[in-house]
Amino acid sequence: MVAHLSALIGVVITGAWFGWGCFLGPLVVWLVKKETMPFVDDQAKEALNFNITVAIVMVALKVLVLITLGLGKLVAWPVGVVVWLGWLVCTVLAAIRASEGVRYRYPYTLRLIG
Repeated sequence: MVAHLSALIGVVITGAWFGWGCFLGPLVVWLVKKETMPFVDDQAKEALNFNITVAIVMVALKVLVLITLGLGKLVAWPVGVVVWLGWLVCTVLAAIRASEGVRYRYPYTLRLIG
């Protein structure tokens, strides 16, 4: 559960930069607990993969705005809001499921850490 909710702290800390730091908390949890707790290892990897995917999308939206000299805001802002809301809902659902001891799989996630 901590791995999922720690992403919220990363967003708060890096919020001014589209919350790209959402993967930092799950990364720390995974690195510390991957050898000793198999369930935490699985869920921290899942949270890490999902948050890396979200960070990539948010940075790509920021680059779109920069490349188009601000015109990309017409696309980036609505897409960013939808991604952020989806991220928030999925993160809360994952934390609830993990607290119940149920493995949660995020949708639309690049499985970069295996």
